[in-house]
Amino acid sequence: MFTTAMGTTFEAYNFILYGSLAPLFSRHFFSALNETAAFVFTLLTFAAGYLVRPLGALVFGSLGDRKGRKRAFLMTITLMGLATFSIGLLPSYESVGLLAPALLIALRLLQGLAFGGEYGGAVVYAGEHAPAGQRGLYCGWLQVAGGAGLFLSFLVVYLVRRSLGEAAFDQWGWRLPFLFSIVLMAVSLRYRLHLEETPAFRRMDAMQRTARRPVGEIFGDWRNLRLMLVILLGLMVPQGVIFYTAVFYAQFFLIRILQLPQATMTFIMLVVTLISLPFYMLWSWWSDSVGRKPLLLTGAALSMILMVPVFQGLGHAVNPALATASITAPVLVTSDSQECSWQFDPVEQAAFASSCDIAKSALTLMGVSYRNAEGSPGTLAVVQVGTSTIQSVDGRALGPVGLAVAQRDFQERLSALLTKEGYVLAPDPARANLLLVTVLLLLLVLPATMVYALGPLMAFELIPTRIRYTGLSLPFHIGSGWFGGFLPAIAFAMAAANGNPYFGLWYPLVATVLGVAVLLFLIPETRGRPLS
Repeated sequence: MFTTAMGTTFEAYNFILYGSLAPLFSRHFFSALNETAAFVFTLLTFAAGYLVRPLGALVFGSLGDRKGRKRAFLMTITLMGLATFSIGLLPSYESVGLLAPALLIALRLLQGLAFGGEYGGAVVYAGEHAPAGQRGLYCGWLQVAGGAGLFLSFLVVYLVRRSLGEAAFDQWGWRLPFLFSIVLMAVSLRYRLHLEETPAFRRMDAMQRTARRPVGEIFGDWRNLRLMLVILLGLMVPQGVIFYTAVFYAQFFLIRILQLPQATMTFIMLVVTLISLPFYMLWSWWSDSVGRKPLLLTGAALSMILMVPVFQGLGHAVNPALATASITAPVLVTSDSQECSWQFDPVEQAAFASSCDIAKSALTLMGVSYRNAEGSPGTLAVVQVGTSTIQSVDGRALGPVGLAVAQRDFQERLSALLTKEGYVLAPDPARANLLLVTVLLLLLVLPATMVYALGPLMAFELIPTRIRYTGLSLPFHIGSGWFGGFLPAIAFAMAAANGNPYFGLWYPLVATVLGVAVLLFLIPETRGRPLS
């Protein structure tokens, strides 16, 4: 189990590292766009790795079901290590222009392919070696390993940042955590070469009953396809949206909307992740006694109940003056809705020059919530702060330089007005209640560890042995990769369009409610279920 868990730690470290440094990638690889669009594109690149994870699940899952778990393991870990190391060598946008983001996206896609074949296979390998009454305990080591990869990524970033200083880290030091991955790959490969095949696969292979076409058996048999859909909706979608809301969107929310310094955020996540590590094992081990389903439902219910209050609490803990000002001097944006773009849409990036988009972009980047009102067609957007107003500017007829000047001028005038009305746009970290921030994040993360630990375990016990590698990997990486991986970009764009910084939470809440309904009525308890 140690060897399998070590490889999972390495894969998780590599894949998650990009998310820990997303704001830096916004500056180095998408600097040609305005700040809001650049950050959305950064999140989309983060999500690009998740986009191809199901493809990796099909490719390496099929290999694992046909040729054995070990061969797939060795290929995924090598591909992941080389892709991550290469990110550390990439030139910036200033050096090579559009080639820089293109190469970054390509390497994120390779990371996604590798991770798509790793995690499901690791659960299968551990579970097929475990005694029937201890599958939770055995698979719990993998959940700890995934959390350890998350912790390791935060730790390496924090240590490098503290050693080099903020300026050097922002300039070139961010590359070192990616380059460090080559060491982890060498260690993991050395141990994985000595892995033995699982007993369940050896029995199937000896009886010549291994699947020749695992993907065809899943999509060509309605019973298998129905099982995949149930697992996806009832187990993997809730797991993906809950975990990525707690771990990743919470970071984006604190850094981009509440303006908490990234170094401070990294340290807090380091503490939260370290505290949460034992809980992956606790829930897995406990489920061997009380069952998987009750604990999974408990984690999902707690996440739904706590999500909105915790995010609201984060706003008060980091910048209470901003939260107070939004009540005493609310902001209203009156605009022609036909001129307003949804800033998630890459095709419409040119429309961000309208007066509506300039106003909303500026407010979103300042972390200020606002309400929308319909204005007269063709009129410029107006921002009302309390009883004072300011008119936005239409930059659609301006060139790039003129647009940048107009945006900067409007942002300065808006910032002065907001400050006059009592808004504190740059919170003082020394006055923020960082202990409360840590506690609130733990309230989000601990229920997420419950869902993250038990979802794949239940899916493993539901799927037939001959298609288990593919059958577990595919729904896991659709639920976690697509529904979870795209969550930060979608939620951020929803908040920018609506004006309410908490509006993006509707996405994970609705997805979790749907998943809980499927889990309650369509998925049985799996503890002690035979694997034959």
